Amino acid sequence: MSTDLNDFKIIKEGEAEILMHAKNEVFYNKTQVNNRDLSIAVLRTFIEKRQLEHEAFLTRRTKSAEKVLEKNSESVSGSAPNEMPMDDIECNGEREMLDETPQEEPCSVRKDIPESTNGKGKRELKPPRVLEALSASGLRALRYAREVEGIGQVVALDNDKASVEACRRNIKFNGSVACSKVESHLTDARVFMLTHPKEFDVVDLDPYGSPSVFLDSAVQSVVDGGMLMCTATDMAVLCGGNGEVCYSKYGSYPLRGKYCHEMALRILLACIESHANRYKRYIVPVLSVQMDFYIRVFVRIYTSASAMKNTPLKLSYVYQCIGCDSFHLQQIGRTVSKNNSVRYLPGFGPVVPQECTDCGKKFNMGGPIWSAPIHDLEWVTSILADLKSMKDRYPAYDRISAVLTTISEELPDIPLFLSLHNLCATLKCTSPSAVVFRSAVINAGYRISGTHVNPLGLKTDAPMDVIWDIMRCWVKSHPVKEQPSDQPGSVILAKEPAFQANFARAVASLSKAQAKKVARFLPNPERHWGPKLRAGRQITSKHISLLGPEAVNGSLKHDHDDGDEEAQGEAKRQKTADPTLVS
Repeated sequence: MSTDLNDFKIIKEGEAEILMHAKNEVFYNKTQVNNRDLSIAVLRTFIEKRQLEHEAFLTRRTKSAEKVLEKNSESVSGSAPNEMPMDDIECNGEREMLDETPQEEPCSVRKDIPESTNGKGKRELKPPRVLEALSASGLRALRYAREVEGIGQVVALDNDKASVEACRRNIKFNGSVACSKVESHLTDARVFMLTHPKEFDVVDLDPYGSPSVFLDSAVQSVVDGGMLMCTATDMAVLCGGNGEVCYSKYGSYPLRGKYCHEMALRILLACIESHANRYKRYIVPVLSVQMDFYIRVFVRIYTSASAMKNTPLKLSYVYQCIGCDSFHLQQIGRTVSKNNSVRYLPGFGPVVPQECTDCGKKFNMGGPIWSAPIHDLEWVTSILADLKSMKDRYPAYDRISAVLTTISEELPDIPLFLSLHNLCATLKCTSPSAVVFRSAVINAGYRISGTHVNPLGLKTDAPMDVIWDIMRCWVKSHPVKEQPSDQPGSVILAKEPAFQANFARAVASLSKAQAKKVARFLPNPERHWGPKLRAGRQITSKHISLLGPEAVNGSLKHDHDDGDEEAQGEAKRQKTADPTLVS
């Protein structure tokens, strides 16, 4: 491939620059700037948390060693000097043999013990190693190396020769820092991760489509306490368009509801947990985001055979009524404690009868999904604070901060959400404002919040019968036209509410961000902001709706120019080969 800069377009994102050929040979999508910015913010927070955890570990180990030394000192002082035990004594995790010379003080009072925590006893925390399993142009790896302080080696993999050539070219183009930290390999990511178990502190999976084929090897490649970052763009599959395909790839059956994008997040988390469990490992989600046309999860992976037993407590099946918006969760497992021991048992069921108690229709069953929290609010707060402290270094700061602000106000322990407009559509009634509905739920003694997945979504711990009672009270003051008696809305409204809803405005009906009028859901910055063609596919006029006329026309013009050059070159070769054409 030509290395003439005239053949390439220079693309700058953050502090990294890459050379992109006019042909669609290596995948690049400008839209993923949100994804890359968010990953950098999480990676910075991970490095900080990792350092704090290491310091806390050293402190605990030092205290433990001091207790051992005090105990040994007491035993030494109670015995004659010539009866001093000569067994090995563990000081700060290191085995030290007491010297037989009588002049040397015992281990417990030696002056060099505090320094041993800075010597052999204290293992220095090495910079984190990062693996980008599907690198394409290498832009993400280059941004990690150039923008994240304290990062170690970044390994970029790809199974496509053109992509690896482009990645290596971009590494050289970004100077000495990139050359010293980033390395590119032409290999199958699955094989590489399987042959490098527990070697990387961070593994980043961002495939074109489903990540399911990479998960088994990825969970094995992460060190204990490390982080797996994973993207899935096959939203049609995860959101219920092809339920049987989703089940074959992720082991869960999706449901088509307003909450389908959050359910997609929870299906992916359940799938990662399933792969981790096979190796006595488990996950702890720190951030899970649905954005643009994809989902992105950040999970930490730990090894513990005992903690892994709690997995059934974190998974649930979902029962969705086909007539109304009612849904219910069925936990897979439960625990029983007795005499300081815990027994793991199957969950009680069923949680629903054959027919919905609200409208009388049947239920669809989906799952299993991850029903435990999908965010760690402490992490979200730290990421958001770090983001605001260096906003100039994030090209997509506005969008990322808006998403994280909304996530920080979500109820973390409530799976899935309701849609106020869907509730009103079922009853064929006018919709109350979100503030009015929130106030009614709060005044009834329950919690409620928004969700980053849907501007109209509402998370609440109120049971469905309370939600429908609130809507019945609303319809009494806002009458609806009479509907056929067999309609779900008619069946629901035929029942009298069990309590009188209070629609007086509650103080907590607006979140802090809403009260301060902080932007939470931003429009796309430009047209055609979405998925792009897979690398290697020829761009034609039928892709205008996906890529935009400028990109398509530019590609077609470049192809036309290349065709003219090839034709001219062929004519010259024929003229040279035929002596009758030479004057």
